[in-house]
Amino acid sequence: MQLCSFYHLDQATKSFGIVVKEGIVDLGARFGSDCPDLKTLLARNGLGDLAELAKQPADYPLSAVRLLPVIENPGKVFCVGMNYADKRKEFAETQDAPTLFIRFADSLAGHEAKLLKPEVTQEFDFEGELAVIIGKPAHAVKAEDALDVVAGYSCFMDATVRDMQFTWFTAGKNWPQTGGFGPWMTTADAIGDPQQLAIKTFLNGREVQNDTTGSMVHKVANIIEYISAFSPLSPGDVIITGSPGGVGKKRTPPLFMFSGDVIEVEIEKIGRLRNTIA
Repeated sequence: MQLCSFYHLDQATKSFGIVVKEGIVDLGARFGSDCPDLKTLLARNGLGDLAELAKQPADYPLSAVRLLPVIENPGKVFCVGMNYADKRKEFAETQDAPTLFIRFADSLAGHEAKLLKPEVTQEFDFEGELAVIIGKPAHAVKAEDALDVVAGYSCFMDATVRDMQFTWFTAGKNWPQTGGFGPWMTTADAIGDPQQLAIKTFLNGREVQNDTTGSMVHKVANIIEYISAFSPLSPGDVIITGSPGGVGKKRTPPLFMFSGDVIEVEIEKIGRLRNTIA
């Protein structure tokens, strides 16, 4: 099952729903004000209530909505850096523990939204990543149980202002509207093993990253164990799991994103996130 958050263009309202072949089944309209968004549904442990609703006809086509970030206001967004073997080689990374930084909710953008290149940089880089959406409260979870707290997975474009990273990744990662998140969440039951997914990034149609999540140094379950040991996770929290090698900064010559470019992240069993640079 795939779930999305959206803005209805004609009604000028926000809602969330199930993505079906013909469009979207509007869950916000069915659940009402007690459950206005996907984050609330997860907090209510409501995914199990959707099977019958998924069989209903679409309320409207995807063309009638603008997709929002899968979780528009996550309480926490943790990001893992240097988590693919090739990426670690590119940056000569030797640290064994996961490299963590944070993103804030106002840096997120939905599918087909514009990603904003800051005027101060000429080094706006691409990093396609797998996003993990937490579905249950998780504190001090062991790796063997960690996937049980995952609601689902999505695509993420972790656009980076390279010349503002310095030694603190957060500074290069939190410019407004630089994190593409979507187009939707594929529920965990439809994914199975999150370490067996092909992941690719395309810049203006050119493939610039190609790997599988099996190349992660720290697997999804181990990342959840590591983070939840010190920071309790809540439904709707998001973990961005790192980017494969091939980023623009380490190419010869370097390859960065500029206004008018189109950047896409495609992950097996999820879909293809698309954003234009402005």
